[in-house]
Amino acid sequence: MDQQQTISRITTGMPVIDPAGAEVGTVDLVQRGDPNAVTVQAPTADPGSSLDELIEATAVEEPEVPADLAARLLHGGYLKVSTELIDAGAVYVPADRIAAVADGRVRLTVGVADLPAEE
Repeated sequence: MDQQQTISRITTGMPVIDPAGAEVGTVDLVQRGDPNAVTVQAPTADPGSSLDELIEATAVEEPEVPADLAARLLHGGYLKVSTELIDAGAVYVPADRIAAVADGRVRLTVGVADLPAEE
């Protein structure tokens, strides 16, 4: 099964387990890959903008990682997984790090320490 078919079977709230079978967290966000995705750019705010425009301009978009990694995640697809195992509280799982989806759980090919943390 290809990565996009695998990721399409995942829903928010599903438990995520590492290769050893230990639960590492739950899925917060599922993003299918988009080969036409554009690189994420930092928003710019006009100091004369209204408060609503300023809030919208500074709103953080997913994924919250460096631009080169964000582009790779957007192109290939990813999961955002909340976890208490790292200080950041969440990690991003590239689609190619998903081993399987079975029994209502997502199994990873790597441990949570080997995944990029939310910034």
